[in-house]
Amino acid sequence: MINFQNLDDGRTLAQAIVNTIPEPFIVLDDTFHVLAASASFYRTFKVDPEHTQGRLVYSLGDGQWDIPALRVLLETIIPEHAAMDGFEVEHDFPNVGRRIMLLNARQVIYEDSSSRTILLAFMDVTARRSIEREKELLLKQTEELLRQKDILLQEMQHRVANSLQIIASILLLKARAVLSEETRQHLKDAHQRVMSVAEVQRHLHASDGIDQIEVGSYLSTLCGSLASSMVGESQPISVKVMTDMGTIGSDTAVSLGLIVTELVINAVKYAFPNPKDDSLILVTYEIDEEDWKLTVSDNGVGKIAGETAGNKTGLGTAIVQALVKQLNAEFESVSGADGMKISITRATFTSHMPQAA
Repeated sequence: MINFQNLDDGRTLAQAIVNTIPEPFIVLDDTFHVLAASASFYRTFKVDPEHTQGRLVYSLGDGQWDIPALRVLLETIIPEHAAMDGFEVEHDFPNVGRRIMLLNARQVIYEDSSSRTILLAFMDVTARRSIEREKELLLKQTEELLRQKDILLQEMQHRVANSLQIIASILLLKARAVLSEETRQHLKDAHQRVMSVAEVQRHLHASDGIDQIEVGSYLSTLCGSLASSMVGESQPISVKVMTDMGTIGSDTAVSLGLIVTELVINAVKYAFPNPKDDSLILVTYEIDEEDWKLTVSDNGVGKIAGETAGNKTGLGTAIVQALVKQLNAEFESVSGADGMKISITRATFTSHMPQAA
């Protein structure tokens, strides 16, 4: 403990301590008169000691410090709790302007006296609150822009879906009207591909515009829809999907969806010319960090036995290969008497998925 030879020495030290505090700081007596103020208080609020020390705090600045929130803090909160941190006051301070201050207050009670002292520190958070409000406003504006974007995206998807349906209907009508069987078949193939694009678009639309799509759910839903629309009762074909857990970007999902649609359609049309009890088309998708492998296999007749029919799928193969190139992947086709397997790979790794053939 420091022993002072006289009272003035103690006051000198106390004032030095107060002046060292970087935030505006004042010391009040139990009647709320200013006993001392820091140099930063005088600088911040542009007042001088002559018009501050010994004055009632509410009378500072010709009464402009008579702030209701400050009265609540000093006269109600501090007597009950002895301390308060982060008490926010927004006020038009004299000579300074409108400021937002955080007040920290402490009540000091002395053992040998019934009097008390209140320590009051100010922290200017005006700029911080302004930034927070700007961020909040920016967030609201961003949310509104995203909402508008979603509305426009939904409208665009709706228009695309309607346009595809119209194109598909026109192609089907033309196919029924032409006399040439070859032309009719080409129109039907074009109709089927337009419907495939519409199916991929419909499943992506069901993901609510999410940029990352869960691959297992996406391919399962897509293949389930293809199976229900193409597989007849006379030739039941099981279409199964097996995938690793993971997500893909919506742009990749479009290409993969079109590839899977084309390969599954071709397998349904050409792999099982004769009824077979265990007819199976298996779609697998494997993930190895940034790499992936998509495989569509069947246990049908393979390309050797179905080569004549397979020649009619030249356009489909060209579409698939173009999409594979777009994905920077590799295309591989293996066919035999026990079926066909087509793999799209953007990696080199050993497959752990089963195959239909």
